[in-house]
Amino acid sequence: MNYYELAILKSPLQNLTFQSKDDILIGSKVLVQLANRKNFIEAVVIKEVEKPEFNCSNILEICDEFYSVYMIEIATFISKYYVCSLGYALSIFQGFNKNIKDENIDLNIDSSIKLSSFQQKAKEFLDEKKQALLFASTGAGKTEIYIKTIEENLKNNSQAILLMPEISLTPQMQKRLEKVFGDCVAIWHSKISAKKKKEILLGLQKGSIKLIAGARSALFLPYSNLKLIIVDEEHDDSYKSDQTPRYNAKDLSIYIAKKYDIRLILGSATPSIGSFYKIPYFNLDKTFFETKKEYIFEANCQTISPKSLAKIDNTLKSGNQAIVFLPTRANFKHQICFDCGKSVECPFCSVSMSLHKNDLALKCHYCGYTQKIPEFCPSCKTGIIKNHRVGTAEIEEFLKLEFPNKVIKRFDKDEIKSEKVLKSTLKDFNDNKIDILVGTQMLSKGHDYHNVKLAVVLGIDFVLNMNSYKAREKALSLLIQISGRSGRSGFGEVIIETKNEDFFKYYLEESNYLEFLQSEMEFRKDLYPPFVKLARVVFSNKNGLKAKDETFEAVNIFKTIQDIEVIGFGECAIFKIANKYRYEILLRSNNTKALLKALHSIKSSDASIDMDTIY
Repeated sequence: MNYYELAILKSPLQNLTFQSKDDILIGSKVLVQLANRKNFIEAVVIKEVEKPEFNCSNILEICDEFYSVYMIEIATFISKYYVCSLGYALSIFQGFNKNIKDENIDLNIDSSIKLSSFQQKAKEFLDEKKQALLFASTGAGKTEIYIKTIEENLKNNSQAILLMPEISLTPQMQKRLEKVFGDCVAIWHSKISAKKKKEILLGLQKGSIKLIAGARSALFLPYSNLKLIIVDEEHDDSYKSDQTPRYNAKDLSIYIAKKYDIRLILGSATPSIGSFYKIPYFNLDKTFFETKKEYIFEANCQTISPKSLAKIDNTLKSGNQAIVFLPTRANFKHQICFDCGKSVECPFCSVSMSLHKNDLALKCHYCGYTQKIPEFCPSCKTGIIKNHRVGTAEIEEFLKLEFPNKVIKRFDKDEIKSEKVLKSTLKDFNDNKIDILVGTQMLSKGHDYHNVKLAVVLGIDFVLNMNSYKAREKALSLLIQISGRSGRSGFGEVIIETKNEDFFKYYLEESNYLEFLQSEMEFRKDLYPPFVKLARVVFSNKNGLKAKDETFEAVNIFKTIQDIEVIGFGECAIFKIANKYRYEILLRSNNTKALLKALHSIKSSDASIDMDTIY
């Protein structure tokens, strides 16, 4: 009889020991049964062990799927650094079929890209470095540099990854990559079908697919000869997972590149302070096309100002297109009573319900609860509800009334629910069938349409005033990214409705994001990343007293640990989600080992741990 330690996939359980008469390869996926559970459970064989003193259950089936040593090593790091079970860490990887062999397949690369002298200089800098940051202005043509670098890499018969924030995986980018790399490129993200995913995994293993362009999950596919990782828009917070394991794909890319001697390029017009601080950079500040941008500041109002409407009107009359950005979807974010001043809250979450007029409903964007729009205030029973903090749906309706003969579409999570809708909306916009696109942060992601001559930015002050050490960085970065969609070639205008004109104007008009990074680093020294580590622990339970007691018990323990500082604790800003009460602890340390040891000491099933929290 053989004895094996198994990691139970998608489970918080620590590794368990099972027995089998078969000799099983380390890394094999197997099926087992846990006590009191009827269904078979998937697990991965981690190592062979001596016969334990206790009785073991049998491994029931050996699957064809296999996890390489490379995958197990990275998953082990994830489980230790991001504080989760090895089973959770391994569950983000796609295993491969051990019965399929790699084939020698000829590449068909259509090399027609020519770099400008500025782009060539940037590429030469990147070629000299094993890890480098391409700090490139919007419209500077960093994609061409990526493609040229990938092309050289693939000709050596190796594999490459191009990571992008999910919504940047536009049809436009797909076409550009397929034009050069043909069938040896595949697009990977959450909206592609299970059948398509299976085809891609097979092609990757056989060797017919050499380049994967994808969202953060593309990092965990079964590569056999990976030699290049490119992380585009590396500043984007969507690289950070909001579910266990709470990894950051950008940071993991840096770790993987260093550990396995893989070349790494990070790219952004607004690089994160962490990357700017740690990685050598090249500043490509020359745009590919001749461009000129004018920034116009306007005091913000409840919906959209007359000046912004006049500018939109002029833009459309000139035969050009406009985009309108808001950080909030739906019609309105808050519904507040005229009489008692209370907002209409979700019964299961301590957040205001969002108004969705088309559905004649109020919806909670946290737990999904929906209710009909109340006639009177649910708290005082008599007051009339008024709406606060306008959203994309309301602005879309408002603009349709102002411009009845124009085509106006929304570009947010409520509207773009599938890859098909994403493709058709962007194609219509590119074909000038849409005059105004109204959307959330999705608008800022890598869309390159030369007929957009106006960007209107609403609600940026909400981002700037977030309760986060990253608020200034997020607001300015987002504003620059959105501004970059206007006037990609020729002249473009950006209207910013804000009460913080002085802050935005200084860094925008001087195009001085570099100076902002340097000043922000001074502000963060000894207090915030990248100079110290931050971690957030959230205790949540339907019994609020239990969650509170666990939190205060943990706080008392943390306060006794050397090299760790408790910088805040108490109720979460959103106190209740899905009927669970939530308390948080924020920890700071310049000793990573001490911080991780403290986090691993938390054994409560009510605890959620977020190492390198971005909140």
